[in-house]
Amino acid sequence: MKSYVIAEIGCNHKGDVEIAKKLIETAKEYCQANAVKFQKRCSQELLTEKEYRSPHPIPENSYGKTYGEHREFLEFSLETHRELMKFCQELEIEYSTSVWDTTSAKEIASLNPKFIKIPSACNLNKPLLMELIDHYSGDIHLSLGMTSSDEQEKIVDLFEQHKRGKDLVLYACTSGYPVAFEDICLLEIPKLIDKFGKRVKAIGFSGHHLGIAPDIAAMTLGATYIERHYTLDRTWKGTDHAASLEPDGLRKLCRNIRDVSKSLHEKPCEILDIEQVQREKLKRNSIQW
Repeated sequence: MKSYVIAEIGCNHKGDVEIAKKLIETAKEYCQANAVKFQKRCSQELLTEKEYRSPHPIPENSYGKTYGEHREFLEFSLETHRELMKFCQELEIEYSTSVWDTTSAKEIASLNPKFIKIPSACNLNKPLLMELIDHYSGDIHLSLGMTSSDEQEKIVDLFEQHKRGKDLVLYACTSGYPVAFEDICLLEIPKLIDKFGKRVKAIGFSGHHLGIAPDIAAMTLGATYIERHYTLDRTWKGTDHAASLEPDGLRKLCRNIRDVSKSLHEKPCEILDIEQVQREKLKRNSIQW
């Protein structure tokens, strides 16, 4: 069983392209993640005027006088995303982005990455979903935080109606920053596999908790994509840093995922070669049937 680890940089680059590149390089060279993922928003489209003009709900995390200015400060242009995608290609790590509105979906789709993510907050935005269903040929990853069972069914039905079900990856997710262990609800993973496993491409797990133990359990329960927020320093200013892994944590996660993944299979034969040597050496008094 192979698992794929996505290091979500999101906005943890603090609006600085050089920090973004350092995060990419570290995720690849030190942590050995399979992919990095950013976020793309068109704040004027996504936010109401009132939301745009209001102060950030946590002032100490704000990069602007208003929430809109804060979001604009952290936003990379399409050309910067193109530059980051090229940087990823040079390092041989997959580039992706979560899109929060139709404008952002059109922009990122024009880069043609291998996959694009729909965050939990936007998974019921039908125009956004249809923009990718109709105009983007890659895989569409979608988180299911804050989403009821009926809504999950409607999402999958929409993709199936347009013959895109097998391009869809669903993520079990609890939307919180950070999430307490008792709220992770890992048994949602086999539940999603039972319900949608034959209808979509794969089931993943997007975690916002502390530590890495639940991610290993998520893989053993059948999640083939593991996504975690990632930062260079959890004490940096910003909402997501506290719920992110630092490089050492991400490195251990990737290592443990690979190691456990190798062990998740049945024996290919009754007595393995490694056992046969010990059997001949140690086995005593075979039972005579």
